Amino acid sequence: MTIRVLIADDETLLRMAFTMILEDQPDLTPVGEASDGDQAVLLARELSPDVVLMDVRMPGTDGIEATRRIVAASPRSRVLILTTFDLDEYAFAGLEAGASGFLLKNTRPDELLGAIRTVAAGDAVVSPRITRRLLETVRPHLSPGAAPCPDPRLSRLSAREHEVLLHVARGLSNAEIATALRLAEPTVKSHFGRILLKLELRDRVQAVVFAYDNRLVKATGAT
Repeated sequence: MTIRVLIADDETLLRMAFTMILEDQPDLTPVGEASDGDQAVLLARELSPDVVLMDVRMPGTDGIEATRRIVAASPRSRVLILTTFDLDEYAFAGLEAGASGFLLKNTRPDELLGAIRTVAAGDAVVSPRITRRLLETVRPHLSPGAAPCPDPRLSRLSAREHEVLLHVARGLSNAEIATALRLAEPTVKSHFGRILLKLELRDRVQAVVFAYDNRLVKATGAT
């Protein structure tokens, strides 16, 4: 299956560079370019890309607002935020807007391509540092005291899936979970796919927040 990618960046040379990188891959196809957020929203609606490479800082409508609109109007399109600024505020704003990943523009081409494929497959691309900071942001919003009534969707999970979700909530990657549970990495990936389906969640970020909201991991615990 070919992954269709929309590139949104106000810098012409960067759009050209991303296009050249994508065109060199047999499973990736650039389907359009946008120079600002409004154009990105329009093209996403028109082209229905699998992945949108989204710059944060663009004239007019910025990448965060464009991401929010795209996710709301085209849920099947995944957004991968790209920025030159390694600042938490951009990562958090992008993830809150519905982005499935956050990368710096100076990321190596192979890492960028891997991130696009990961996001297209329905997973999230968030660095461990961002995951830890995300959890620190979530914790203060959790009310103290006894845990709320568990979400009924939790009953849909098998014992193994519940175990995998706990490890995901602690910020472990699929490879790390495989080692911890003595499973093959593809098996962990399969378990996590079923978790997202049963809990009606979009990606890893939502799974982490869901686990903390339901007190599956202590809000004061380590990630």
